[in-house]
Amino acid sequence: MTFSVHGLAVARGIAIGRAVLVASSRVDVAHYFIQPEQVAAEIERVRQGRNAVAEELQRLQADMPHDAPPELAALLDVHLMLLQDEMLTGGVKHWISERLYNAEWALTTQFELIARQFDEMEDDYLRERKADLEQVVERILRYMKGVASPVAPPVSSPRKTPQDLLLDDTVDVPLVLVAHDLSPADMLQFKQSVFAGFVTDVGGKTSHTAIVARSMDIPAVVGARAASQLVRQDDWVIIDGDAGVMIVDPSPIILAEYGFRQRQVALERERLARLRHTPAITIDGHKIELLANIEQPGDAAAAVRAGAVGVGLFRSEFLFMGKNGNLPGEDEQYRAYCEAIDGMQGLPVTIRTIDVGADKPLDKGGKDTHLNPALGLRAIRWSLADPSMFRNQLRAVLRAAAYGQVKLLFPMLAHRHEIEQTLAQVELARAELDARGVPYGSVQLGAMIEVPAAALMVRSFLQYFDFLSIGTNDLIQYTLAIDRTDEAVAHRYDPLQHAVLRLVADVIAEGERQGKSVCVCGETAGDVTMTRLLLGLGLRSFSMHPAQILAVKQEILRADTRKLAPWAQQVLAGDEPAALLVS
Repeated sequence: MTFSVHGLAVARGIAIGRAVLVASSRVDVAHYFIQPEQVAAEIERVRQGRNAVAEELQRLQADMPHDAPPELAALLDVHLMLLQDEMLTGGVKHWISERLYNAEWALTTQFELIARQFDEMEDDYLRERKADLEQVVERILRYMKGVASPVAPPVSSPRKTPQDLLLDDTVDVPLVLVAHDLSPADMLQFKQSVFAGFVTDVGGKTSHTAIVARSMDIPAVVGARAASQLVRQDDWVIIDGDAGVMIVDPSPIILAEYGFRQRQVALERERLARLRHTPAITIDGHKIELLANIEQPGDAAAAVRAGAVGVGLFRSEFLFMGKNGNLPGEDEQYRAYCEAIDGMQGLPVTIRTIDVGADKPLDKGGKDTHLNPALGLRAIRWSLADPSMFRNQLRAVLRAAAYGQVKLLFPMLAHRHEIEQTLAQVELARAELDARGVPYGSVQLGAMIEVPAAALMVRSFLQYFDFLSIGTNDLIQYTLAIDRTDEAVAHRYDPLQHAVLRLVADVIAEGERQGKSVCVCGETAGDVTMTRLLLGLGLRSFSMHPAQILAVKQEILRADTRKLAPWAQQVLAGDEPAALLVS
């Protein structure tokens, strides 16, 4: 019987194939107290399990295919860092030594303690790293228990099962991975080339499954709730990555319809690939800057392959993940920034200073709970609260700028006092490098426009900065007072709301008046349904995930800003912007 399961669309396209069902990886854990003389043995059991998982991940890294997406390598690094995190290992020892918990109980107790901190995080990506920690813990538990990998056993059937197909290079039946959740290591253990798409019960637009799916440019649906319980092994399924829907056991008519759509998508991808080296210029001659958002230095290669003309947003906070207070020093950061600069082959790199807050585990002295972490000590406020750490990063960026084109971007600035404090720290960092006789380069300075106060003060901001970057994710959230991750109100999160559009339009217009660059680097930049509107509002610089660049470029090549400008003003003035957008 045909039925559909709805989730979040995170990677566009159509996939049709047999379901490879990956059961939930949760392991049953026994809870009991041990004797004092058993403490050392229990700690040793956890250590052996942790070491076995680390060796497995390192082996996967060493055997990683050359064409594997760089995001997978970065996520494996995150898992390795979590394995070595003293907060995890030290906490487990505490529960075993002080409370006399058995090893498994201690491990899960410490996980729950750290998981609560992840739940309080404001940043989508960092909050969803809770899933990475959970997978690391479960892999340790499985080694301790001697349980095999969590792939469900094959069904009894005369035809080949999905597991058989995985091992048979001659079989060309597409396969779709359906799971409660997937770790990067799970993905590498399968033959990546045979998977047409992913579906998971959990996750959001910044979950690792979504990131990898976008980097591999294959359809994916996440947050599909009970998908892994409803789908049977080897079922025929369709993933509609545009609508965020999985169709199970489709009828011949539905299968034919989606088969036709799939062929259209394949042809469209081939056409898009031809645009890789085509300059992004509108019909009326406006050259548009298409930049890439990256999280790790290794992501630069994917940005270059996608035809990006630079990095518009290097989210430096990912260099700080999993350090448990042992934040990367100046030299470590400097090497990472140089690697990204080198990877971009002479193209410009915009590095955003660390965007975390007191609600994050990176905070060495923050409280365990926060009434409203979104409004707390985060982003530039966090950096200014720790000037020594901040200048470590500033010096590293300035030193790296001696080897390439570097721009420095500051997140979540809201008023003049913060601007003055920030610029003073930059001057101090330069003075410290001068005193040490260390060479450094010149950088352009920019500000993120993420809160309404910054958008309303844009004229004043441009007196201090060389360029601006609009972070639409936070700007929408703060303007509408809506947490997009809260299911009760997330449906009200609307980039086309009048107040949001007016703020974006005003920032772009003021930048044009003052002759300074304004870029959009939030999700809106990579949304092809928004491209024409942003062009009509005067935007000339977009920064997005590398996989989205070619589709946006196609929209640009078809656009005539002379016609789009008056239409964009109609959208701003209209009662229903969304209706005008699709007209």
